[in-house]
Amino acid sequence: MSFGIHNLPYGVFSTSPDGADRRVGVAYRDHILDLAAVSDRMGLPVAGLFAEGSLNRFMAQGPAVWREVRKRITDWLTSPAHRDAVRPHLLPRDGVRLHLPFTVADYVDFYSSPHHAANVGRILRPDSEPLTPNWRHLPIGYHGRAGTVVVSGTPIVRPSGQRRSRSGAPAFGPSRRLDIEAEVGFVVGVPSTLGQPVPLSAFSDHVFGVCLVNDWSARDIQAWEYVPLGPFLGKSFATSVSPWVVPLDALQHARVTPPPRDPAPLPYLRDDGEPWGLNITLEVRLNGHVVSRPPFATMYWTPAQQLAHLTVNGASLRTGDLYASGTVSGPERDQYGSLLELTWGGRDPLILPDGEERTFLEDGDEVVITASAPGPDGEPISFGEVRGRIEE
Repeated sequence: MSFGIHNLPYGVFSTSPDGADRRVGVAYRDHILDLAAVSDRMGLPVAGLFAEGSLNRFMAQGPAVWREVRKRITDWLTSPAHRDAVRPHLLPRDGVRLHLPFTVADYVDFYSSPHHAANVGRILRPDSEPLTPNWRHLPIGYHGRAGTVVVSGTPIVRPSGQRRSRSGAPAFGPSRRLDIEAEVGFVVGVPSTLGQPVPLSAFSDHVFGVCLVNDWSARDIQAWEYVPLGPFLGKSFATSVSPWVVPLDALQHARVTPPPRDPAPLPYLRDDGEPWGLNITLEVRLNGHVVSRPPFATMYWTPAQQLAHLTVNGASLRTGDLYASGTVSGPERDQYGSLLELTWGGRDPLILPDGEERTFLEDGDEVVITASAPGPDGEPISFGEVRGRIEE
């Protein structure tokens, strides 16, 4: 997990035991560039934005500042003229503690993989059409809880709640069908005005960067509660994000055309001129074993379309808003992004290489999701990892 010069993701780190000295850094190779210290030494006008424990104020500055700072960092790390000034501020990554990189304002999760949505439909509604009538007309989503978004490595406590018993009546207790959802997240930097939709063309004016997301899901709690208003307690107990936010500018070589849409979307969702499909490959490990490699390029709705739909009713954006893609799944079984699909609702246990079987997560299980995308010189753009271990 090395971060090259064309990557340069942002994060928040500390070196003190209590984390009181949090500040902004940029990952480069196996190090972190202490951006607060080096930008102050180099006289960067926005240096003060990096001496705090959140990316929010920097993200709010907008694309012109983002690009100027990225250009400066690239120059500092590659020009021999800056070597002596920069070297003292390159810290080994294994010697620092990483924190939640931004203060989350709002959290929305979408449902944009045709393969995932169809699989869920076949599992839960085997006698009906897999996709609901509205699925190909709009990016379906739900509004989650910002306060339970946690950074990678935070233990995940098994949630309790109501679930359907064999008699059909509700029973209360810990979830028995705890699941993962391998997703990609998009972080808003520049806010918008209430009442003014954000068009597709303004996607890169507002979205700062991309992170990894594991939207943990208690399927039994979710199944009992979701009719008629959708996910609630089965989703709101924890959502894990990676500690690194990859700037949109690092992903220009990863842009691809999304799958064909049929029927054609309504005008505000048509992206014929500037599509934002992304060639990102995720990898899911359960207790150290690779169980899936979901391809993000197969997603039906792009992040630009998701943002346009999120705001088409006039809803405003705030700095630190996070919205996630929904579970990323491909057409093959080894590309599914959830245990619900990998075990087909628990019917077909997943056999791990060490001989253990899983239908859903057990206490002590650890899930690690990583991802990469093509870079401009053949070196992959890494997103780091999002990791979580299940506790009672």
